[in-house]
Amino acid sequence: MGGSSGTRTDNPSLKELFRLDSELSMTNAPVSTAHPSPDGVSPTPVPRILVVEDDEDIARLIVMHLEDLNADLLHCDQGDKALQLALSNAWDLIVLDLRLPGMGGLDICRQLRERGNITPILMLTAKSSELDRVLGLELGADDYLSKPFSPLELTARAKALLRRTRMNRHQENAELEQNGAAEPLKLGPFCICDRTHRVTMHGDRIELTSREFDLLLHFARQPGRVFRRSELLDEVWGYGHDGYEHTVNTHINRLRGKIETDPGNPQYVNTVWGVGYRFQVEP
Repeated sequence: MGGSSGTRTDNPSLKELFRLDSELSMTNAPVSTAHPSPDGVSPTPVPRILVVEDDEDIARLIVMHLEDLNADLLHCDQGDKALQLALSNAWDLIVLDLRLPGMGGLDICRQLRERGNITPILMLTAKSSELDRVLGLELGADDYLSKPFSPLELTARAKALLRRTRMNRHQENAELEQNGAAEPLKLGPFCICDRTHRVTMHGDRIELTSREFDLLLHFARQPGRVFRRSELLDEVWGYGHDGYEHTVNTHINRLRGKIETDPGNPQYVNTVWGVGYRFQVEP
């Protein structure tokens, strides 16, 4: 595991390996370390992942497989402490169980988004908890996995979210180097700044989650194009997976609720029945 959770013994117990005491709050820990890049010149930042799960066996499974991503990992099994850690440190991904002692995962997700924290969140839910999944996505979670889940799927989804974070940062840096500042995309009443993740509509700020922003930007870059749900999963979420198209539907509804005067009769994000969605702005 990445060296963020204290000194390890040769044969640590689960409690020793995953216990999060108050003195290990990491408030003064460095933001990240780095691995050499393939060319041996520029270091590649190590992704930092916060794993919030109170079941020790599941936590051990998650950490074991996410270690393969060369990530710096920290595990927390208490909701209140997890919120403090999420707010006081820079993370590239938060793996968040919904059923936690103290503060639940839905409340953590809500408070992070209300405070402007856009760190990608991968929710872990019970297989039968469809209402929790929908509510979590409505509150701003980026993706979810139902328990029991495949370790390969866990890794794939984490990689997709981390890749998106890395690409966003790379694009921001490239734009800064080339232009000094990224030019916002202006389309109809919208002004979308990729560098700052800031969206205004008719001059008023629109608060979007990270996934909602990515979805709107993807639409706005290709106005008039009809996207199938599977295409949006692949191009915005970073993977394609049968049976998860309703994830797209939930985020579309959430986005409409923020940019449409009448979400039930949308002006900008339109449904093309039997196909998918299209973003359209009158000239």
